[in-house]
Amino acid sequence: MNVKQSLIIFFMFLFSFLTVSASEYKPFEMPLIQIIPLHDTHSDREYELYIKLPRSYSKNNDVKYPVVYITDAKALFEMLSASTGQLMRNAILVGISYEKGMGRHESRGRDYTPAKIDDWEELTGKASNHLTFIRNDVIKYVENHYQADSDKRTYFGYSLGGLFGAYALLAQPDTFKNYILGSPSINFVYKYMFQLESNTALERKDLNVNVFLSVGALEKDYVGPIKEFSSKLKSRNYANLSLKHVVIDSADHSEAFPMSAVLGINWLADLYK
Repeated sequence: MNVKQSLIIFFMFLFSFLTVSASEYKPFEMPLIQIIPLHDTHSDREYELYIKLPRSYSKNNDVKYPVVYITDAKALFEMLSASTGQLMRNAILVGISYEKGMGRHESRGRDYTPAKIDDWEELTGKASNHLTFIRNDVIKYVENHYQADSDKRTYFGYSLGGLFGAYALLAQPDTFKNYILGSPSINFVYKYMFQLESNTALERKDLNVNVFLSVGALEKDYVGPIKEFSSKLKSRNYANLSLKHVVIDSADHSEAFPMSAVLGINWLADLYK
């Protein structure tokens, strides 16, 4: 067993303790984490940023650090912190919370979906607003207050968060340099996403980003649309697009997350070696 396989097994074991239902979420607490309230100036909503700095941060005033931004922060931050802590120790980690005072399902259903989902009770289809918030408020705050390298922004999203990342990749690809999209829920808004993909292909010949796209082999509703999404992107022959598509053996939707985190961050670390 190699080091990467050992890390995956360790993180899967860790993840079993971190996965809790929405009703079990407690106020977020982690050592060495800064929690910053942030106002969405576009929609007048309140969020929190969870910010973890490298241990060497205070010793290197002239160094600019890569930044990994993640959505679903309350659910995923600890896992990504463990992954970056082992595989990419020089990165700033920025988690974006759900809207304060709003339920997890309601906030993510609204913020991470780019089109209306008719059979959902929650409000959906407001990803464009959330992307505006991230571009105009989150990224600006981080780059104005920390030693953040604006050329080395990475987005990590899983499931609906992965869908949001796929939307950002097509709608405003310059938001991030790297996109780690774990099991993106493209199937929920299939027609919208592939129409957006076609429109993007008509409008641009260059897509200057690196993309890591993963899915569990047992995610029957996800495998086909994600494979098609990957194939479409590759078929456009975009200048400067680098895309890696990984199918994780014997993994369902919950099991694919820790593997996506470890493999995605390991892929990112290799880019910056």
